Amino acid sequence: MIANYLIGLREGLEASLVVSILVAYLVKMGRRDRLAPVWVGVLGAVAVSLLFGALLTFSSNQMSFRAQEAFGGSLSIVAVGFVTWMVFWMRRTARSLSSELRGRMDAALAMGTGALVLTAFIAVGREGLETSLFIWSAIQATGQNTQPVLGAALGLLTSVVIGYLFYKGALRINLAKFFLWTGAVLIVVAAGVLAYGVHDLQEAGVLPGLNNLAFDVSGAVPPDSWYGTLLRGTVNFTPATTWLQAIAWLVYIVPVFVLFLRPARTTAAPSPSVRSAASVPAAGH
Repeated sequence: MIANYLIGLREGLEASLVVSILVAYLVKMGRRDRLAPVWVGVLGAVAVSLLFGALLTFSSNQMSFRAQEAFGGSLSIVAVGFVTWMVFWMRRTARSLSSELRGRMDAALAMGTGALVLTAFIAVGREGLETSLFIWSAIQATGQNTQPVLGAALGLLTSVVIGYLFYKGALRINLAKFFLWTGAVLIVVAAGVLAYGVHDLQEAGVLPGLNNLAFDVSGAVPPDSWYGTLLRGTVNFTPATTWLQAIAWLVYIVPVFVLFLRPARTTAAPSPSVRSAASVPAAGH
């Protein structure tokens, strides 16, 4: 639940920032008449994301066990790829997010209503699809339906509240640090999802080594214990881990962490606070 709360918060906050910037820009430009297409695009992106999650669930339920494992393992690896790209992208662009979106909005305003709808749809839809895929993968990994969905829903709800406070100018945070710390946590979560995806592919017979265990600490960490459930729900830790799972975990997390934690290049960038990143304080006035 904690890991999925962070996923919902992180992805939802990105979408909330995007929406608040787009809406604030139109309001400050005196173009409130163009807000409706933006909200149409946002709602369309939410609907597509929900349908995508439902499609994943329905499709997997119609498959045989081995097909389900192959399908789930493959999508888990795809989800890890998406999340990894997302955390690097947000760390790189957190400082320039506002100017980038404003440029897109200027172009969309010049092109008309359809372009505004598409701009909002793409901006929010990317986060929505990533969230649906990653939460679905987390559900497959933990074997639980309620807690991952509840955690993600609470994270998304929190992000909506924070996004509104951003828009009203009532909250200031350092976005660069926020995305650095949450990105580091999500890298650990993604490494666990990758290891579980490898295990799924081993159970499907796509990858070898299902019975070659690197370690088995089931006696010390029973899978049905509260701490075993906590470890599995947060970092997808499995007490019985195959060599291929362990190797995949290490091969992913070590280089990704090294690259992610490298000092950013120093440029003449504006302050990473919401005041400069979103420029929304005066939007509500």
